[in-house]
Order: sequence, then structure tokens, then C-alpha cells
Amino acid sequence: MTIIRQGSLFGLQELYDLEPTHRFEAVFSAIDIEPIFAVATKKSRFGRPVELNYAAMIYSLVARLTERIPFIKDLVKRLKNDMVFRLDCGFLVSDTVPSEAAYSRMVTILCESNVLEDVKETIVYQAITEGFITDDTVAIDATHFEAKDQAPPKEEKPKTEPKKRGRKSKEEREQWLIEKAEREANLPLFEKKIEDQLDVPLDQLRSEIPQNPEWGVKKNSEGKNVFWFGYKAHLAVGTKSQYILQSLFSSGNLNDGKAAIPLLKGIQEHVQLSTLRYETLDAGYDFEPIYEQIHRMGHQSVIAYNKRNEPKPEGFDKHFAPTCFREHSYRYDSFDTKYETLKYTRPKECKDCPLANEGLCQKIYKVKITTDLRKYTAPARGSKAWKTIFKRRTAVERVNAYLKLYFQLDNVRYRTGKRSKVHFDLVTLVYNASKLAADRIRKMLESQQKQVA
Repeated sequence: MTIIRQGSLFGLQELYDLEPTHRFEAVFSAIDIEPIFAVATKKSRFGRPVELNYAAMIYSLVARLTERIPFIKDLVKRLKNDMVFRLDCGFLVSDTVPSEAAYSRMVTILCESNVLEDVKETIVYQAITEGFITDDTVAIDATHFEAKDQAPPKEEKPKTEPKKRGRKSKEEREQWLIEKAEREANLPLFEKKIEDQLDVPLDQLRSEIPQNPEWGVKKNSEGKNVFWFGYKAHLAVGTKSQYILQSLFSSGNLNDGKAAIPLLKGIQEHVQLSTLRYETLDAGYDFEPIYEQIHRMGHQSVIAYNKRNEPKPEGFDKHFAPTCFREHSYRYDSFDTKYETLKYTRPKECKDCPLANEGLCQKIYKVKITTDLRKYTAPARGSKAWKTIFKRRTAVERVNAYLKLYFQLDNVRYRTGKRSKVHFDLVTLVYNASKLAADRIRKMLESQQKQVA
């Protein structure tokens, strides 16, 4: 009975405690390898002869991540010296062990297609179909990891001529405004303002996202700047199931907020989950276009407010709840989905207030969230319900840690952004496949427990 009781808590750690053969079978069964095999296999009868087992090579790349093998050369060495591992990956005894160059050629082929993204979506769809993803909240965040490429030497900026003092003439200002508009119009999409992404199709957003390694900077928990040369992983994670519902790979210098709308549009178009209601993000995503995109999806945004030199609003508290004549905050009561209206009720302090019957304060206060999507959210800012949903955001931070500690996200062994994206896609694919495998085993053990009972 102890083993059965333990099975109800089956998770990723228990999956990785299994024997390698059983673990590989569980993870491999969650991956539809046929689309990847169709892209990676040799198409023409011309050129080099087909001597390699491509399906087994794909499985071995998955096994490399689950076994935490750091280098491809170590993977080749293990395939040569460990017959059981070779058979677990799908190689036959008569098959030739692929060389490092063969794996490099396969990665080059995979980086020219989006097949790994398609397979990831298939895994998410399968998890939804089997009832493992029933989330009502999605958490979005980014994490950084370094590139293998060498950082370019710092270029010295040429000295510019000092600006002419004084106000520009009317003709000079008009010419300057025209040149400024032309420069902004010719900028790449992800160097423009975030609101320019709202009406751009998802395919175009994904195709134009920068992927070359760049210098990135962020503040750590101590308020000090941390620099790295490499990339960012942007994830949208179900807070209950902890599946990666959408993911993006970008250069390290891309602002986190500029990756939010592509992730949200990906959820809207590719994640068929009727239970979703909320998107929760930290203060780095506090931009009006992100609220607008979430509102267009019919969802509610739970995003930490980032005060930007804004004066305190008169008649409202720091959470934008209305205040009475004596500046006591009204209490959030409910949200009317039909009229998109927040309802506040009279503060507790007003019960014994001598001004309660003077007609100075109203009993109920209502405000439409469309008045200002950034300030008025459902549930209302500062309420217990808002705080409860915002705490769920830790799920995406937990997944970021899993990817780095157990799935080698920060162990990029390829140069250039296109090849490094293959590593990122494989890592997120294997993570979701491992989650699906663990959930299937847990469901099987729970079923056995019911039969015994």
C-alpha cells in the first residue's frame, strides 16, 4: 500500500528516479517523432548513402537531455560503450553509431524548419485532451541563458558634434519631425513600440523576433545589474499543471514586455482551453498594449503595477479603489462580466462615521474597467482575490528553474541563434513530454489504487 500511496504524488522527480529504460519509454511515448523524422531523414537518392538510424538519433538527443549528458561527444561515447543505452535509444545492434558531425548536420536541418514547435503544440494538445491541463491562469515570465558564441569586441562610438544650443526654428523642427517619423517607420518590428504589435499577425511576429546572441542586462534581487551575452527564454506556463503552453526564443537584449503579445496571441490561436481566464505577469510587463491584448482575448490581466513618476490620484488609494470623504478606501465587492464593471461597497469605517447620513459619501461605487485597463482589473487591485491569483505567478519561475537545473537550458553547445533555438525547442519539448509521461504514470497508479480499494 505504501507504493500505491506514493503513486498519487507522482511527479517529475519520481519519473527521473525510475530505471533509465522505463523512463525513456515513458518520455519517448509522449513525443510524436514522425514529423521530426520526416524533416531529418534523407529525401534524395543522390548524395551520401543512408547509413544512419535517424529516428534513434532524435531519441538519443532527447535522452541526452534527460540523462544530463553535457556534450555531444559524450553522447557518442556513451552510445559506443553502453549497449543498453544504445538499445534504449532505438539503435539496432547492427546500426552505426553516429558521429558528432552527423548530429551537427541533423541540427542544421532542424534549424531550417519549425517542426519542433509543431511537435510541442501536439504534446500540449494531447495533455489537454487527456485532461491534464485544466488551468484557469497563465503565468508569463522570461529567463536568460548564455551563448557559446564569443562576445564581439566593444566598438568605440565616434564623437558626435555638440548640439546647437537654443530652440529650433519652425522649418528646422518640421524637418526634424519628418526625419524622426521616417526613422521610426523603418525600424524593425521589435524595435518599435509595443503597441505596434497589436494588429500584426502571429506568424509575422514570430518570424521577425531577433535571435542573434546579444548583451543583456537586468537587476538582481540586490538591485545590482547583471550582464550576460546570449539569449532569453520567454515562457507562458499553466500555473496549476505547470505545462509550457507557449514559448519564445529571443536575443538577450529584447525587452521582456515585447515578447508578451506574441505569447498571448499564441495562446489565443493554438491553445484550445476554455477554462483560461487570467494572465498574471510581474511589473516588467506593465504596458497598456499588453492589457489591451488580454482584453481582446476576453481574459483578465493580473499584472503588478509599475509606478512611473505618476502623482497619487485624488479620490483614490494606491490600488485605485475610490475613497470616502475621510479618505477610507472602498471595499471591492464583485465584477459584472456583462457590463465589465467593478463594484465597490462603503468602507467599514463609515459605519460609525458622523458624516454617513450627510450625503457626502455614496454607498456603492461602480467603475468600468475599460475606463483604464491598466488601473482597473478584475478582480480589483489590492483585493484578496487579486493577490491570490498573482501568487500563482511563481509557477513560471519554478519551470524556469527546472529547465536550467534538470533539462540543460543554460548548456548551449551550438553557435549562432538559429542553431541555439533548436536546443531551446528541444529542452521545452522534452520538459512537456516529461510532464505528460509523469501525469500518465500518476493516473495509472491512481487507477490501480482505486481498484485495490
